[in-house]
Parts: sequence; C-alpha cells; structure tokens
Amino acid sequence: MFGMKSMSEALQKMAGPQLRHVLGAMTTNRFTGMLTGMFVTAAVQSSTATTLMTVSFVNAGLLTLIQAISVIMGANIGTTLTAWIMSLGMGFTITDFVYPAFFMGIILIYMKKRRIVGDFLFGVAFMFLGLGTLKETGFNLVQDPNANIAISEFFQNFNEPSFFNSLLFLLIGTVLTLCVQSSAAIMAITMMLCSTGVLHVDQGIMLVLGENVGTTITANIVAMGANTQARRAAFAHLSFNAVGVFWVLLLIKPFYHIVCSISGYDPSMSPADPNFALKTSVMLATFHSTFNISNTLLQIWFVPQIAKFVCWVIKSKGIGEEEDFQLHFITSGIMKTPELSVLEAHKEISAFCERIQRMFEMVCELLTEKDQNKFVKLFSRIEKYENIADSMEISIADYLDQVSDAHLSDDTKAKIRAMLREISEVESIGDSCYNMARTINLKVQGKKEHFTEKQYANLHEMMDLTNQALTQMNQLMNGRKEHFDVNRCYNLENEINNYRDQLKSQNIIDVNNHNYTYAIGTIYMDLINGCEKMGDYIVNVVEARMGTRMRY
Repeated sequence: MFGMKSMSEALQKMAGPQLRHVLGAMTTNRFTGMLTGMFVTAAVQSSTATTLMTVSFVNAGLLTLIQAISVIMGANIGTTLTAWIMSLGMGFTITDFVYPAFFMGIILIYMKKRRIVGDFLFGVAFMFLGLGTLKETGFNLVQDPNANIAISEFFQNFNEPSFFNSLLFLLIGTVLTLCVQSSAAIMAITMMLCSTGVLHVDQGIMLVLGENVGTTITANIVAMGANTQARRAAFAHLSFNAVGVFWVLLLIKPFYHIVCSISGYDPSMSPADPNFALKTSVMLATFHSTFNISNTLLQIWFVPQIAKFVCWVIKSKGIGEEEDFQLHFITSGIMKTPELSVLEAHKEISAFCERIQRMFEMVCELLTEKDQNKFVKLFSRIEKYENIADSMEISIADYLDQVSDAHLSDDTKAKIRAMLREISEVESIGDSCYNMARTINLKVQGKKEHFTEKQYANLHEMMDLTNQALTQMNQLMNGRKEHFDVNRCYNLENEINNYRDQLKSQNIIDVNNHNYTYAIGTIYMDLINGCEKMGDYIVNVVEARMGTRMRY
C-alpha cells in the first residue's frame, strides 16, 4: 500500500497540472470523457485519485454531471492496468530487481531535478517488494501442514458455488476495500491467495467484484461535504459499479467461462503446476479488465438516464448558500491527493473574490439607500459578510497549511505561497468595504448633512472604477492567467490614484469656499481613500496570481 501510494503521488506530481487541463478539456462527449478517464487513471495508477479529481471538478463547476459519469466509467477501465502490473510480479522472482530499483530511487531522490523520478522508482520497488513478500508468505502457508489444514478447512466451508457463499465473499471484498481504501491492495492480496492455492479462484472473483463496489465508497465519503452535483457524481460511481456487479452475478457462469477461454486458464489446474501462479493471476487480471470494459460498454449508452436517476435520488436542497459561511469546494478527503488539492483551494479563493465584490456592491447600494429599515438590514448583511470573509481567510489558510505539509513539487509550493498572499489581500479588501460601510453608517446615525450632488457623482464615479478593478480581478481568478492582460488592471489602478488626487485637491478648495463643512468633507474623503486602498489590494491580488512582485 505504501509503495502504490508513493508511486501514484510521484506520477501525479509529474503530470498533475497537465492532467487537470486534459480532464477539463477532453470531455466534449461521453466517449471522449471515458477515454480521458481511462488514460488519466492509467497515468496516475489510481482510480481513487481520478474519481476524487472528477468529483472535485464537478464541485467546482468545471465538469457537468454527464461528463463526470463518463470520466468515472473510463477510470474503472484504467485502474485494471494496476492488476496487470501486479500479475507480472506473480509470474517471476521480482524481488531480484527490487533492490537495484531501491538503490537508484534513493540516489535520484537526493538529486533535486530527478527527485520525483526517484520517488516513483522507490514506490514501484516498495510495491513489488510487498508483492514478493505476499507471494512468499502464501507459499509458506501452503507448505506448512498445520497452517494449510487450518486455512483449507476454513475455506472448505465456502467452496460450494452457492448464492450465500458468493454473497459472503462479495461482501468481504467490499468491506475490506472500504477499510483499506485501496482496491489495488485488496487485489494484490486476492491474487496472492488464489495464485498460491490458498483461496479458490471462484471465491477470488467474488472478492474482485466486491472490490469494485468498495472502491466507490471513498468518493461518496469525500462528497458528503461537497455540493449537490458532486454528491450526485459520487453516487453515480456507486450506482454504475453496483449495477455492473448485479448483471455479472446473473451471468456469472457464462462470463466466467468466457474469461477462462480468453486468459487460457484451466479451472482444473492444480496448485502443484509450475505455471499455476502466473495463470491464476493473469486470469484474475483478465476477469477484472473484462468486467470493467464490458460494464462500461454496456452502460455508457445510458449516461443521461444514470444522471436522471442520481438527480432523482439526491435532490437539490434549493437553499441559498450565499448568506451562510461554508467552503463549497474544499473538502478534507481531497487531501489524499495534495497536488490536486491546489485546484480546490484556487476555486475556493475565486469564490471568496466573487463574494467580496458582492460585498462592495452592497456598500455602493448603502450609500444611496434612503429607507431607514432597508439601510439597517443592508448594513447588517455587510457586517455578516465581514465575519464570513475573516472565517474564509482562516479556513483556506489552514487548508493550504495542511496541503503544504505533504511532499510537493517546487511548482506547487510556489502556488501555495501565492495563494496565501491572495487570501490575505482579499480579506483586506473585505476590511476596506466594512470600514466604508461603517463610515456611511456613522454619517447617517449622526444625522449630519448630506453630500452634495457633485460629491455623490464623484463617489459613484470612484466606486464604478473600483468595481471595474474588482471585475478584472475576478476575471483573472476564474480564467487562465496566460490570457489575462495585466496592463488593464494597472491602468485602472493609475486612473483610481489620479482621480483620488484630483478629488483631494478639489475637496480642499470646496471646504475653503464653504461649499460644504469640513466634517462632511472628511467623511467624503474617507470613502474616496477607502476605494483607493481597495485598488492597491486588488493589484496585489492580481500580482500574486500572476506570480509577480507586490507593489503595495
């Protein structure tokens, strides 16, 4: 399990950003989605990683439910490659090659440029060392008369091909996979037990079917804290595999004979046969692949119907989420793949930025609100948004701190540092919004004179420029930075600064000319300066996202 985890994480580091772009782009229809899921899973050697990534993409709104279902179907096929790799380990003395791979992996780990390749080699070596140890343990059990008798007697009770025995081993496979959280690990144990003759192959294929159900539960656990669409995607994975297991159980005898003929396996073969271990492991790998390919080819035509079914089972709450503090994209389960967790954090920061712009628009509305009751309610909402902004900053920072504890690539570490800068600056924008709202509230509560028409016009102009800058910031946070023209943001910031300087000079003249009092002029300039500060913070967010040095 440790070897597979190290190998999978190293592969994700090597191709993490590219895989995210591929998964988001190559899902134009159900068939390309299936192929994408298959190749991504084969590349990272983890169907769990692909499924979690897919669920998180649905949660982030990057994939539709129908696209996600097709990707998950492809992931089921891609994960069968792991079984074939393990079956090779059962066919020859793989431990002869393990220690040279360990040696090379450790050397490469200490070479900075080749560290990820070293992690991959180390993980592969550890995985095959584990497989070799499992195989030797199995042979020792068979050769030990006492152990062999005890194990044989235990499994002898369930040798009859009855419905109860099949259901029992199906349940065992499901529960073990759920506990271990790795179908590949249970597959390795199943191969070891069957290839050494400890477990009959009929029982082994039931364990394999159980593993296919158990592996779907991980995504469902993760999706419990996600939005409705993400929970539907995870439940679709469970439904898809459960239906597959059901129809295979109905046709188990003909299906079993077809797999035996494809793999060249003879059910009457004795464990004493020198080719028994290799033939049995190949048969199990063939069964795993044939089941998942057949199930996908059968159900891919019904993806829209599956989507309707899961939507019927998992109803939308229909509750407005804006007014309550909740992280919509970050879920603790995604921490299993830290390289991919960065995407979740980025989407959460994007939502944070959009919330802050809505907060600023409330401040603009507060400035001109005449109805006292509406004014009080609006100011209370702005206060609530300020508390939400503080909570979001802390929660996202804590999440990024947890992600940074993992072994990450240098590129991902740099992204996390930039994200920490972003949330700090976005929270500062929220503070400025709240300070402006308090200033307006003090003016209204103090029953002081109103702004002149010219002052209102100038404030609206300044707030409009600030809102344009916020819009630019959100376009960057929700898009690709390669396509963003940062000069537009700098031009807006310069325009805000110049306008602030112009209004500052004019304010002194107007106070001296007794156009309005010094007190109202001070409140007026506090709001103008608040907008200018927000412009500085917006530029800092943009520069953090673009990877350039902060100016303010």
